Amino acid sequence: MRSRYSAYTLRDEAYLRATWHPSTLPSEPILSPDEKLHWLGLEIKSALRLRKRKANLLESEDTDTVEFVARYKIGGRAHRLHEVSRFVRETHDGVARWFYLDGSFPD
Repeated sequence: MRSRYSAYTLRDEAYLRATWHPSTLPSEPILSPDEKLHWLGLEIKSALRLRKRKANLLESEDTDTVEFVARYKIGGRAHRLHEVSRFVRETHDGVARWFYLDGSFPD
């Protein structure tokens, strides 16, 4: 999650595409070249696997959910992005990697 946030702050489209699961990867660009957005910070609220481990309810070691709040400014106005992101770990050529699947936005 933190590396994807860093990629957004650095406008690294290639990294974002490489860490997005192919089944949900958008065909259009992820970043808009015209967007004047300034990222201010990231707060990880919770990781689902940690809560499941504590409750001894781990469903799969290859899926995880992360809740976060990212703060940013556009045109001098501050905004917050509050998301619960789903990730899946897959092994390719003997190397396990995490991929972003999708996210939902809590009320």
